[in-house]
Amino acid sequence: MLIPTHPDSTTALDVEVTGAGEPLLLIAGMSAHRQMWTDELLDALTPHFEVAVYDHRGIGGSSRAEAAFTTADLADDARGVLDGLGWGAAHVMGTSMGGMIAQELVLAHPDRVRSLVLGCTTAGGPGAIGSDGVVRLVEAISSRDAARVARAAFEVNLSPGFRSGDGAFDRFAQSSTRRKVPSAVVALQAAACAGHDTRDRLAGISVPTTVVHGDIDEVIVVDEGDRLAAGIPDAALERWPGVGHMFWWERPERSAEVMLRTAKSAG
Repeated sequence: MLIPTHPDSTTALDVEVTGAGEPLLLIAGMSAHRQMWTDELLDALTPHFEVAVYDHRGIGGSSRAEAAFTTADLADDARGVLDGLGWGAAHVMGTSMGGMIAQELVLAHPDRVRSLVLGCTTAGGPGAIGSDGVVRLVEAISSRDAARVARAAFEVNLSPGFRSGDGAFDRFAQSSTRRKVPSAVVALQAAACAGHDTRDRLAGISVPTTVVHGDIDEVIVVDEGDRLAAGIPDAALERWPGVGHMFWWERPERSAEVMLRTAKSAG
């Protein structure tokens, strides 16, 4: 379904809702679309939550994005999804850029977020982004060669152990190319991520929060998870050994367990 970001807005986001239970909003990362949340993860979440996934502006079936935006702007988009679904408040899981958006969402609208899982993400600042992996990925995206992009994303985002599995690349490539992801929009997203900085505001997050980071993440520097958790009052931190950036691909059931446990702590 298409949901306007504001009642009078011409910008609408493509949203899909499945499952039954308390509301859960999943916020995807840079260059990702709503079908990058795996079936395995959704199958583990939907018995417990009514889960909403959506395409960011400019991605998939959502409205085009032509002007620059910030992670705070994208958080306002997320708030629009909550409004459009009639959800007064929801549990939220945000990964990578989606985790940055989730931070801005809970800081701007603390009454709309019941609990928070921040995965493979950062509060921003110098040196937060893993340079080598990101450079490889940006170069591939700039080439506009879909096969090269899929291969680079596969190698940068996932651990060697996961990549060695039978059919792992084919499955990833099929999933990542299901919906349009224009390179110009990815460039706008990258600029938004580069400008993200919530370091001085993290103490204002008061909802139950868990930070998850794979310990061989090549996209977001691993120590960023530690810094993020340290800045949020009473946040739990989980570092997963041998896991890359897209931890929910590699450990879908465990990812769902973390979300469920965090949500339950909200009462």
